[in-house]
Amino acid sequence: MSVYLGTFGKVELRRKADRREFLAVIQPADVNVSAKRFGISVTNIEIKADPDQNYTLGEIITGDKVRFVSAASPQQQALSFIDSWPFSDAEYYVYVDEVGGIRLFNSFAHAVNGLKANAVALAVPSAGVPVQITILNDDRTVLAQVTNYELNTERETVDTTSLSDEFRSRISTLMSGSGRMTCEWEYTGSTTEELPNYLVELILRTKLGSNFHARFYLKAPGYNPGGVADRENDEVFYDFDAVITACAVQFTPGSIVLITADFITTGKVDLKMHLSEDDAIVQEDGGKIPLENGAFDTGVPRFDT
Repeated sequence: MSVYLGTFGKVELRRKADRREFLAVIQPADVNVSAKRFGISVTNIEIKADPDQNYTLGEIITGDKVRFVSAASPQQQALSFIDSWPFSDAEYYVYVDEVGGIRLFNSFAHAVNGLKANAVALAVPSAGVPVQITILNDDRTVLAQVTNYELNTERETVDTTSLSDEFRSRISTLMSGSGRMTCEWEYTGSTTEELPNYLVELILRTKLGSNFHARFYLKAPGYNPGGVADRENDEVFYDFDAVITACAVQFTPGSIVLITADFITTGKVDLKMHLSEDDAIVQEDGGKIPLENGAFDTGVPRFDT
């Protein structure tokens, strides 16, 4: 029997948002070419009668993967605020500073750092560029600096006892989940991992909601205390959607600044296992079955994997 240490677990997050699309206008005065930075003025975005479709400050946060599509009418135009970009759509990771200024980057790692040297070059457009902004965020990233996490699953019951029963009887009904994770606070650094400051930003993301998708790993690839070669790359993890309900920052002089985030699950909680060797049809001696060589015969037997 193997003993597994929590030291080798990990948490993966994928950013989610209830509202993924909105409209904006990027004005010439909002583009700073030397700083590779542009802003979106609230007073310049009334391009639809319904104000709920317009962008408001805080809807995009650092690390988001965003698609910009020209919303010009009657036909799409080039995104002229991006230097030497003749196309009407583009996808970038974004860095958002304290006052809402945005820089564009080609990778998540560069976006969380926000350095001007790695940012996409911009150009001042001749007129305002109306755009539709879509938050993509399809990638899972490892949450850095995690010190511990917990996930609790509970099943509710309904009392079905009748007056003639001698013992109380119950039936199971709905399940729910909740938990928390604690990280050492970090907001910048050369890493491809999700920085813990994202949890602080997530709870404040009132317009889009505090939703995220997570994987909590109990057994990660490469961690193999049992020493069995076939178990080297096995994965065991919880997979679920959740929403942040509380986020606390613990600041004590002389100690590491910690973030504790509480969450509740918003749907199904799965315990998944990806094992190194799936069940396969084999010969009586346990060997793999050679496949028949067909039109692409190379003279070397091929084996079912």
